[in-house]
Amino acid sequence: MQHVMKPNRPVGIVGYGAYIPAFRIMSRDISRLWRNEQDLNYLPIEQKSVPGADEDTITMSIEAANNALARARVNPNLIRAIWVGSESHPYAVKPSGTVVAEALEISPHAVSGDFEFACKAGTEAIQAAIGFVGSSMADYALAVGMDTAQGRPGDALEYTAAAGGAAFIIGPAEQAVATIEGSYSYVSDTPDFFRRAYQKFPEHGNRFTGEPAYFHHLRNSVGTLMEEMALKAHDFDYAVFHQPNTKFPVKLAKELGFTRDQIKDGLLVPKIGNTYAGAAVLGLTAILDIAKPGSRILAASFGSGAGSDAFCLSINNQIEEVRTLAPMTTHYVRRSVVIDYGTYARWRTKIIQT
Repeated sequence: MQHVMKPNRPVGIVGYGAYIPAFRIMSRDISRLWRNEQDLNYLPIEQKSVPGADEDTITMSIEAANNALARARVNPNLIRAIWVGSESHPYAVKPSGTVVAEALEISPHAVSGDFEFACKAGTEAIQAAIGFVGSSMADYALAVGMDTAQGRPGDALEYTAAAGGAAFIIGPAEQAVATIEGSYSYVSDTPDFFRRAYQKFPEHGNRFTGEPAYFHHLRNSVGTLMEEMALKAHDFDYAVFHQPNTKFPVKLAKELGFTRDQIKDGLLVPKIGNTYAGAAVLGLTAILDIAKPGSRILAASFGSGAGSDAFCLSINNQIEEVRTLAPMTTHYVRRSVVIDYGTYARWRTKIIQT
């Protein structure tokens, strides 16, 4: 049985865009408050991005999607589907996608809906867009992966849970900056991370986090994709894996035969933290910003609960024309306005004025 998924007509990314808020909180500030000075030598990252007081998943999705539209150079009215993947949608009942579609002048003649699959909600939206365009139901579809920082005060997650993400317009391969050669998804019921209704913050199933969650699912998604496409690690110029921390993607890359040079350009977590639904897709935009025509990219996400989407992409000549039409991912990574923990906690409603 063939497991790798390929659409009926070739499709690819015709436009892409990133967005990361400017605000940062230093990990040492979190540690000093909740732990002790000794822990400062063992922090998982240096700092993380956090949304401003007036930013949420919707506003950040609009920013990233505007960048994708600028590079795609297509009329928004031609986009017939918009899907926003996130685990931090502003509303429990009311889609983020319709607001984004209205702001971008995509609506009303479009399909819209929200995706939720923890950190792979964004790539799940990409898979849907590939199918939608690949079946010729439409010529263009917009997929977004975006999240805000979530984490219980003092919890380990508070050190890495960050904000940001990316948007991709999927369209015909002949217009694409990167052709999607194939994809593969692997899912199972693995309770490594969850948030029940009415809970403000998510919980960990700690004993499942590495195995059988992250490593098992990524080994299977990436391994199956590469095996059935008859590709080896050395056939790729770049690789990006979901990055909840620095150790996991580095260890996985080594297991799968990838070098540090192949993954370093997409490894953003040390600089901005884990952006959840935005993590793998942001890493992909960073690589699209530098990859040369003819390059091949492996991109693989992971979502708790659990699942992984893996993609094989090849870079086309069009990328040289559109790259500078919107801000590069490094622009958002480098800008930094450091705030203190009190400001961060107030903006994220971890403390409420009564």
